[in-house]
Amino acid sequence: MQLNLKLAVIAAAVALAACGKKEEAAPVAAPAAAPAAAPAPATGGVIKIGHVGPTSGAIAHLGKDNENGAKMAIEELNAAGLTINGQPAKFELLAEDDAADPKQGTAAAQKLVDAKVAGVIGHLNSGTTIPASQIYNDAGIPQISPSATNPKFTRQGFPGVFRMVADDVHLGGTLGKYAVETLKGKNVAVIDDRTAYGQGVADEFEKGVIAAGGKVVGREFTNDKATDFNAILTTLKAKKPDVVFFGGMDAVAGPMLKQMKALGIKAKFMGGDGICTTELSKLAGDGMADEQVFCAEAGGVEGEQKAGMEKFRADFKTKFGTEVQVYAPYVYDAVKVMVNAMVTANSSDPVKYLPALKATNYKGVTGNIAFDEKGDIKNGALTLMTYKGGVRTAIAVIR
Repeated sequence: MQLNLKLAVIAAAVALAACGKKEEAAPVAAPAAAPAAAPAPATGGVIKIGHVGPTSGAIAHLGKDNENGAKMAIEELNAAGLTINGQPAKFELLAEDDAADPKQGTAAAQKLVDAKVAGVIGHLNSGTTIPASQIYNDAGIPQISPSATNPKFTRQGFPGVFRMVADDVHLGGTLGKYAVETLKGKNVAVIDDRTAYGQGVADEFEKGVIAAGGKVVGREFTNDKATDFNAILTTLKAKKPDVVFFGGMDAVAGPMLKQMKALGIKAKFMGGDGICTTELSKLAGDGMADEQVFCAEAGGVEGEQKAGMEKFRADFKTKFGTEVQVYAPYVYDAVKVMVNAMVTANSSDPVKYLPALKATNYKGVTGNIAFDEKGDIKNGALTLMTYKGGVRTAIAVIR
């Protein structure tokens, strides 16, 4: 009887060891859909808010601009002594770099989910924002993008996605109409960088040109890391365009402008918010942007709102020693909007504060903020810009 018992114990031990070995040897599959994250603290305490942008690579100046906007908001919120459910709330910013790369963007998103953030502000680019949104949605974490303009972002049916600015349908279409009706562009050429943002805004611009009665004489493409555009520009030069539109970012637009000048192309140069930065004049050099570049920032303030924006810009420069590039104010407002929803709901649990976020009606430095049923900003504005003396100058705010 004792021998049988010993044999049974040995057999059981062998079976357990085999099970353990099998689990260790099994390959770890990449999760197609991350499980719902554990709820963030719902009664005050340390509340983690994520921010993602490209703080390395060619457009790191834009990513850092956004990140600084988030830092500024977090510091002000912590100084305000807010309470949630009767307890002091301390906010912690978890900042990640996606390098404007979709793969790195999804890795950053999963890292924030694993860190159990209560919400995410970002990403900057549509090409990183859209794939990352699936990960946040699967985890039940709200996401507010301050700058992604591709329409697809808010048309996926995800309940927790929000956008702080007008989308490419509005931006690209408005620029297309402006190219034909105001700049008198009869022949228009279009270039894009094949990213979700660049191709998307170029497509909408082309539609706007055609709807306004203009003619698109050429459509070329490059990529977001290219530096040599002579081949495509030479092709377009032969078609004698009055306007050249580029769908992409300032890091590519600057060298492209230089090469246009070298080739003797005197067309007006247009682009969306990706080129509409304070850095473009430096990247283009030799005053190339002055009176030649026309672009639109997806957002804008007017009237009494200007004072608040001017104060923000002055405070930002004092704090960080640099001018606002483009979207730092929208990141700043996005953080404030998210926390306002938590305070309203008396909880930082995404399930509990999401309804308050959907019902947002908040006056920020970028204007009044409210979202429609898809998560798009209501009554989104565009600011048409040009450059004078190397300085970005507003032409008009359009809604």
